Amino acid sequence: MAVLTSEAVVLRTWPVREADLLVSIFTRDYGKMTGVAKSALKSRRRFGGALEPMTVARAWFVERPKQELVRLDQLEIIRSPLSAPVDQARLTVLSFFAEVLEEILPEHDPQETVFRLIVSVLEQTTVEQPWMPLTYFSLWMTRLMGLLPDILHCTACGEALVPGETTFNAYADGLFCHVHRAGNANELSAESWQTAIKMLRAPVSAFAGEAWPRRRGQDLRRFATQSLERHMERKLKSGEMLGRMLG
Repeated sequence: MAVLTSEAVVLRTWPVREADLLVSIFTRDYGKMTGVAKSALKSRRRFGGALEPMTVARAWFVERPKQELVRLDQLEIIRSPLSAPVDQARLTVLSFFAEVLEEILPEHDPQETVFRLIVSVLEQTTVEQPWMPLTYFSLWMTRLMGLLPDILHCTACGEALVPGETTFNAYADGLFCHVHRAGNANELSAESWQTAIKMLRAPVSAFAGEAWPRRRGQDLRRFATQSLERHMERKLKSGEMLGRMLG
């Protein structure tokens, strides 16, 4: 059996049989997969500190016939989330990234655009700036999963949306004009709507220099998170934590 290698992002680990771990990774070339890392808790040489969620690493693994689990032989750190300061906000944002990817991506399905997205937002997620990359990631994951219709026009009637008169609700994809707002609709502010338009046209690095207090884009993140949760048919634990953090 040939040993395969790919750049990967660690999503989650959980113990099995003494020092072994199950490791969920999202690879650039082979998609999301789960591997058995033998003696991972004992082997610093093969895994070191590369098992922290949201570590970008080079992975070596073997796909075994008629088995869903791969044999994960080694992880070599490219970028660790612990190489920069960590506080509760940054840690929770990183947990949100990991949980969304773990829950929404199918197994063994390469998603090059999603991989490039997560690598780019990880580079921007700092203690000083956690909310902008969170907003960017949430919005773009909604688009890449096919859950984001044209945000310039009302999903119901097709009329051009007006800043300050745009709404969304938890039970339908897309944005709506005031005429077609649902009874339980939320307002999407003019600033957030215009921010969404800009974010869908530019890389995350284009927003790195902007001031981004935690309240900025909160309604846009709620819109995107609701879309993702509706698709997954479950609430995101990290999303609830973020909600409590933001009040």
